[in-house]
Amino acid sequence: MPKRILITRDAAAEPHGQAMLKRLTDLGLQIEQLKGNRLPALTKGMDLRTAYRKSKDTLAIVNAPAGQMKLQPIPPSADYQFHLAKGCPAHCQYCYLAGSLPGAPITRAYANLDAILANIAAYAQRGTTVLKRRPADAHFHPHDLTFEASCYTDPLALEHLTGSLSTTIEAFAKTPGARLRWVTKYDTIEPLIGLDHSGKTRCRISLNAEVVARRLEGGTADLTARLAAMRRLAMPRSEGGGGYPVGAVLAPLMPIPDWQSAYTDLLERLEQALDFGVDDLTFELITHRFTPGSKQVLLDWYPATKLDLDERSRAEKRNKFGGTKYVYQKEQMLELKGWFGEQIERRFGPGKILYFT
Repeated sequence: MPKRILITRDAAAEPHGQAMLKRLTDLGLQIEQLKGNRLPALTKGMDLRTAYRKSKDTLAIVNAPAGQMKLQPIPPSADYQFHLAKGCPAHCQYCYLAGSLPGAPITRAYANLDAILANIAAYAQRGTTVLKRRPADAHFHPHDLTFEASCYTDPLALEHLTGSLSTTIEAFAKTPGARLRWVTKYDTIEPLIGLDHSGKTRCRISLNAEVVARRLEGGTADLTARLAAMRRLAMPRSEGGGGYPVGAVLAPLMPIPDWQSAYTDLLERLEQALDFGVDDLTFELITHRFTPGSKQVLLDWYPATKLDLDERSRAEKRNKFGGTKYVYQKEQMLELKGWFGEQIERRFGPGKILYFT
């Protein structure tokens, strides 16, 4: 639960903004209604650690800016990304948002959801022919566009506050040519069970070795709870489940000491959770990486972290804009890719891995 909630003037005028206000009020939370559309300087004069804590405790309800209506491709995950919110209440010490979102890590939930969903419908109507590159999961539904909702937030972490994810799932069910993808580290899936999704939403659960999840993913559901949530989402509706297509996002993969044993335990537990059989289960494998900027932000946020951020043990990789990120050495990457590929194919069948990066 956030300790401070603000809503801007225009966000409060939106139908979904009003729905969020009612939801928050029903939870007994106090909301500060701003006279304008600019957020106050919430962390001015604070040291970095205090600013981080205050920001993580703050929810701002705003309208998504007009620039976000020009959707950006995001292969290999999806055709396009869009945003229900930016920011996340979790405390993952490897956070990929560090360095990519400017300013204090305040969570901003978007109230103009009607406009966001109408924009997605317009993109879907244009079809797939405008794209030069399709994502790895396009072979499942080659004539539909896929839209990723989890690039800058964990939408399930906010669902009890916003209701945005449920509304979006139901909207995608009625939007021709569009499919939704989202991922979470949380387990509060009850609002999603029973929704009319028409099989057009893939729910993915972020999983990692027990030791990584326990030590580096603060404020999230534990691994047992996540696996139980994945099972419930995937189970047929006739058995009380959600009947959703599901996927496992194994990230960030790390060659920790005795990593084969740690990840064998994870895959065995996943097998047990999905022991009723899931035909279209997918895997996305993402190794740990960081940039010079994100490293500094993470060390400011988590000065006592045990996360390996030593550039000397990494390989440098340049992006098309000239930026640098540090990835594992080629030999480590090949070993991880080969091991996970063999294990997943043996346990879950061939063709399940969408990509390894």
